[in-house]
Amino acid sequence: MNRRGKLDTIAVNGPEDVALDWDGIDWRAHEQNVIRLRRRIFKATREQDWATVRSLQKLMLGSWSNTLVSVRQVTQRNAGRRTAGIDGEVALSPEGRANMAVRVHDSRSSWEPLPVRRVYIPKVGGKQRPLGIPVLMDRCHQARVRNALEPEWEARFEARSYGFRPGRSCADAIGALYITLNGPRSRRVWVLDADLSAAFDRIDHVRLLDALGGFPARELIERWLRAGVIENRRFAPTEEGTPQGGVISPLLMNVALHGLEEAAGVRYRRTGVNAGTTVAGTPILVRYADDFAVCCHSRQQAEQVKAQLAQWLAPRGLVFNEDKTRIVHLEDGFDFLGFNLRRYRRGGRPGKLLITPSQDAVRRIRRRLADEVRRMRGSNAMALIARLNPIIRGWAAYYRGVVSSKVFAALDSHVWCLTFRWARRTHPNKSRKWVVRRYFGRFNRFRNDRWVFGARDRVLDDRGGIAHLIKFSWTGIVRHRLVAGGASPDDPDLTQYWAVRRRKMLAPLDSYNLRLLAEQDGRCPLCGDYVLTPDQPPQSPHEWGRWWLSIVKRAIAADYLTHHGRGGTPDGNRTRLVHTSCHRRLRARRGTRPAPATLSGLA
Repeated sequence: MNRRGKLDTIAVNGPEDVALDWDGIDWRAHEQNVIRLRRRIFKATREQDWATVRSLQKLMLGSWSNTLVSVRQVTQRNAGRRTAGIDGEVALSPEGRANMAVRVHDSRSSWEPLPVRRVYIPKVGGKQRPLGIPVLMDRCHQARVRNALEPEWEARFEARSYGFRPGRSCADAIGALYITLNGPRSRRVWVLDADLSAAFDRIDHVRLLDALGGFPARELIERWLRAGVIENRRFAPTEEGTPQGGVISPLLMNVALHGLEEAAGVRYRRTGVNAGTTVAGTPILVRYADDFAVCCHSRQQAEQVKAQLAQWLAPRGLVFNEDKTRIVHLEDGFDFLGFNLRRYRRGGRPGKLLITPSQDAVRRIRRRLADEVRRMRGSNAMALIARLNPIIRGWAAYYRGVVSSKVFAALDSHVWCLTFRWARRTHPNKSRKWVVRRYFGRFNRFRNDRWVFGARDRVLDDRGGIAHLIKFSWTGIVRHRLVAGGASPDDPDLTQYWAVRRRKMLAPLDSYNLRLLAEQDGRCPLCGDYVLTPDQPPQSPHEWGRWWLSIVKRAIAADYLTHHGRGGTPDGNRTRLVHTSCHRRLRARRGTRPAPATLSGLA
């Protein structure tokens, strides 16, 4: 048997009756197995070789590497890894994760889904969004199935679909709109700003399952769709929709909405030097999950498109949210994904398109900052800094690709007022001058700013660096580079494209860690793989701060990255940024191994 055949056999069956040491697993090898299979599925789909596609998907569903990578993603990397389903089970230790991997792999052909736990999170406008939290075993199985299903649909999705897809983000959707609407010669000046009503809860099961065709795990997906929910200790069946909160739910949403461009009348040139561009006179549709905008040439065309889409959506169980769906002229502006897009006139002629943070988004961040400072009354300055910095960094990173300088400066003034009032309340018997001397100064050595809020009692390094609050305006405005057409990380022909794009991607780290990352060419020196990989951003911008907080915690703390080398490394005393799993594996090889789990005898 050749080397590839041997690897595939191990990847499918897994090692039997041997100890599974979670920290000693060669993650790079298993991740490469999954990547290779995903690319083969993508290539076979593009060639419409459906027999090979189904064969490779079965191989992926039985892959031991896929099981390990999926369990690792759910239990170690995802932000919701500490959230339990109805059974209360989580796996936060290496031993628990190893046992979970064994259980998932042993039950891959016999697993019966359990109902999801219904919870609610705040939504814009005071409403609440229902989420369904599956049990941990279901989440791991869904991650396995997603790795088999996603590459097929990555080869089929429309080019301007950006939500919940690998390598794509909100910034790409905004960039696509900018290219479409920018310039005085742009003729698509009427926009259908559309929103679907409770899309995740209303997807028609029959239509969705028909779209999946002969996918090998189709029956398992059907059981997930019909598993029901538990709310207030009462069971309710699910006759429609897919629980928002499941690992596979966003992918199923994209599958259900596939074909929306064609229904709107979007047409592409298929031959010639302009192949892939939009036919003149047809609209352009940009979609992010269930939010989309259709750029049209006239109001009449926009109304016609809306009617066509309503007719297409009805059999799929979906309808427009009329309160949020409207047809507007570009000069009146519209909000999309937390941004405001508007073209201004110059001397009676069409002027420049400006994209700025929306007023609602600014109001929400101002309110959130005030609430967070209020909650920190009685805490020390270091706790306040640790609380606010991830929120500021995340919000600024989200809006750094548009016209945000004035907004950033105004928010810095708002934060200064909040922190000054916090300090005055903390020390009611001290004068204003004393408060200023105690909490404000030039704590950032690289900026000549004496009004930086800091904790003088907390020194960060041996050069006297003081822990301080960052400012919105310290984030430079950088135009986002739009992802190319229908490019996908699963495309084997675009490996170099994604390698270059990954190196240029802004990592969610501070300047010190960014410098370390640049020196390492973005790779972990222990395994050679990329230190940071693009995660799926949240569906809406008001969730971005919470998502960024989880990313920063994961990047700086114990579940993703580790500063390795202060005590001496094979290449000297230089600090390196490495995966925590690689660091644990190195320690395990040196003799400090945890108690392993076995691959047999576990239910």
